[in-house]
Amino acid sequence: MKRWIKKLLISLGILAGILLAANFGLNLWLKTQLPDYIKKNTEYKVSYKTLDVDLSTGNILATAISVNSKNPQNTNVIGLQGTIDTLKISRFGIYDAIFNKKISSTDLLLAKPNLNVVLAKPVEQKTGKKRNPFLFENIRINDGTIAIFKPTKQKFLSVQHLNLFVENLQMTEESVERKLPVVFDRYSIKGQKFFLRPGEVYAITIDSINTTDGQMSIKDFKLIPLLSFDQFKKFYPGKTNLFEFTIPRMDFKDIALNKNKVSLANADFQNPVLTVYNTGVKAKKTEKKSNFEVDLENIKLTNAVVKVNKPDGNNLLSAGNLNLKINQLKFSKETSEKVIPLGYKDFTFSGKDIVYSDHQNIKIESVALKPTSGEIRNVTLTPAVSASERTIMDGTIRHIAFNINKLEFIDRKLALDLKDALVENVNGTIRGGHNPAKPKSPHPGIIHSVILRKVSLKNSNIIYDKGKQPLAFNDLNATVNGIEIAPKPNNQGLSLNVKDYFLTTRNLAYKTQFYHISIGLLKLNKNKIQVNNFAMKPLISRAQFIKMIPVERDLYDLKAGQVDAEGSWDLFSHQKFINASHVTIQSADANIFRSKIPKDDPKVKALYSKMLRSIKIPMNIANLDLKNSALVYEEDTPESMGPGKLIFSHFNMNVKNLNSAKAKGKPTKVDIKINCSFMNLAPLSVNWNFDVADQNDAFTISGRTANLPASGINPFIRPYLHVTATAGVIQEMLFSFKGNPAGLHGTFNLKHKDLKIAVLNKNNHEKKGFLTAVANVFLKSDSGSFPEAVTVENVERDPTKSFFNLFWKGIELGLKKTLIGKNVEKTEKTVKNAVSSVKEVKQSVKEIKKKIKDSKDKQPDPKPQSEKKKGFLHNVFKRKDSSATE
Repeated sequence: MKRWIKKLLISLGILAGILLAANFGLNLWLKTQLPDYIKKNTEYKVSYKTLDVDLSTGNILATAISVNSKNPQNTNVIGLQGTIDTLKISRFGIYDAIFNKKISSTDLLLAKPNLNVVLAKPVEQKTGKKRNPFLFENIRINDGTIAIFKPTKQKFLSVQHLNLFVENLQMTEESVERKLPVVFDRYSIKGQKFFLRPGEVYAITIDSINTTDGQMSIKDFKLIPLLSFDQFKKFYPGKTNLFEFTIPRMDFKDIALNKNKVSLANADFQNPVLTVYNTGVKAKKTEKKSNFEVDLENIKLTNAVVKVNKPDGNNLLSAGNLNLKINQLKFSKETSEKVIPLGYKDFTFSGKDIVYSDHQNIKIESVALKPTSGEIRNVTLTPAVSASERTIMDGTIRHIAFNINKLEFIDRKLALDLKDALVENVNGTIRGGHNPAKPKSPHPGIIHSVILRKVSLKNSNIIYDKGKQPLAFNDLNATVNGIEIAPKPNNQGLSLNVKDYFLTTRNLAYKTQFYHISIGLLKLNKNKIQVNNFAMKPLISRAQFIKMIPVERDLYDLKAGQVDAEGSWDLFSHQKFINASHVTIQSADANIFRSKIPKDDPKVKALYSKMLRSIKIPMNIANLDLKNSALVYEEDTPESMGPGKLIFSHFNMNVKNLNSAKAKGKPTKVDIKINCSFMNLAPLSVNWNFDVADQNDAFTISGRTANLPASGINPFIRPYLHVTATAGVIQEMLFSFKGNPAGLHGTFNLKHKDLKIAVLNKNNHEKKGFLTAVANVFLKSDSGSFPEAVTVENVERDPTKSFFNLFWKGIELGLKKTLIGKNVEKTEKTVKNAVSSVKEVKQSVKEIKKKIKDSKDKQPDPKPQSEKKKGFLHNVFKRKDSSATE
């Protein structure tokens, strides 16, 4: 047993001696022959002051090392140039280094390295050949200065005063292809003057990096464009934006680089400034999917500033004091395919002094957003100089707030469920563009469903002005409930449905070319409408109006104390309709003026049934009541002395089934009943009906008035007919007409007594005695107790005139046949002949007077007897002349 132990000890001693001799020999060989060996068998030249190698452990210690590539132009291997004060390697793989040309180690220490590294160019995809990488499980660098270059000799990365510890570091050409120069598990790093150039457009510089207890702090980070904006547009014409980004300080921890994935937590970016230069190029859709992934646990931006410039260099968007917190922000292959290519768990955002400048300039004092809510305060909107053809707003919005139930994308389509939205204190003017482009309806492809459960507008004063016709809403409050927007079944646009709404506004005003329209109070919801103190007042005088219109047209002066409507209506969705059970107009006062001085309007005038039928939506008003109102119609002609006037006071009207003949199952016959006081003297009742669905536009109208003093119609006939009724009473007038667009026919019955008229001169003052006598000769002054009705027929309609023109023609013909006789035309001819004869007598008298005057001039000393004769004739002619002027 002792002999065996002795032999074993001898063997171990011999082996130790051999190992010691081998280690001594290896160290001697490494010191004298390794540089030549490396030079002959590798791509590098190496020199050093001292070198110690422990063959048994693989540990290497070297000092004052100098390394250079033999062929700096060879881009197939990593290029090295520089010095290392101290190199310490633990567990160096000597066998792999000698026989497999693969450098690997568990630990690497570089003290004061000053190295330039040129990365090998990527492996060609066709061959798939892998180059020999450097593999270090752990690496330490103390006070290093390192620069890494791409195979093109373009600087890729550089750093000074680098103190680094990296666990399981790998650096291969694969990492460069993935835009990650290094891959590791854990790290600790300090350094200054970092530089990174990931591409041809940008460079990244960092003043200093410091890591303490896993917390990294970076100062003065900058993303710098390497090209001017003009150069960028020239060399990259397809790019949409050029960026410039600075962050004075950012802190984060737990950074991890793993293949194509970057992960870090608790990142805090302080006072970042982002500038975006917009080229104006529209982004092109690309099917290329990103392999780059980012996983950020908690992100915080503090007091950020963002600027976006237009292609011409002017400001498009600027924002200051932006603050953002995001939890679990992710970017991956899956998120990149979504409409919003980022995933997150939660976020909060706030900002101040946000300014957007385009055709509409927008300034926001503050904004705050979360996934479930948002708030915006003090918005100022002003128009740009070049915005004359677009719809813009000039005003302010004090407060906007909203709450979101759900916001997501389903099959790349928006699904939004908004709990509520509030807009307060909107004050300003919305100006419609002069030549606005026709708005395009939102494409249904981007919307899956949008639900706005409640939208409120409060305490606002808004003016909508288009074409110098402002519509003013004062003290406007509105609430809309249950707005639903969804693609139509045929996918041709969007459908809009509104469950309920409520609107109130005071002192609503609207200006047109000729009118100022105002409403004291407007209340509106889906089932009721209330309008108080409606007024429609002319802005110009009648004389100005006549000068401004090319063809004859009515000038209105309207008032109504109150208008109420009940029923249901939908004016928002695609299937619009009006179905009112009752509409009441109280205390209306209407004055309608028409001058016959302008040219006649040559347009064909449709009857009321056709006008209603032309309404495009289903409309039905079961009962329309006009109560306790007044209507005055005035008309003048070039020959009239002031306008003629018709007065209808105490006006009450009921209209049943006012419709557009488009509501299924609803009656289409319109019945109108009117009761009023005519000329404030006699009651007048009218029954009028027509069927809107009747394409022939047939109608009937009948009525009655009684106990009307004949002089009561003088305000209408005196100014321009130069006729006045001097005596008599219209005891009863009955009319019943039927008609269509071609004309009307029917019956007319007039019971009158002691009717007399007077014909006036052109000044409406003196009585024309002879013509008055002739007119009264043919006029039936009394109708008797039971007058016979006359037939009104062959009354043709002028299609360029209104319905009431046709109706008046029927009344006029009835009056003529009653007062003059059935042979109206023959009587009118006789009267005209009589008037012609009177004119001839007048002319003869004038000629005789002239002859007498001439004879008087020839006889200067007339005899007294002849003087008496002439004086007698003179008085006669004088009376005749006087009569002629009456």
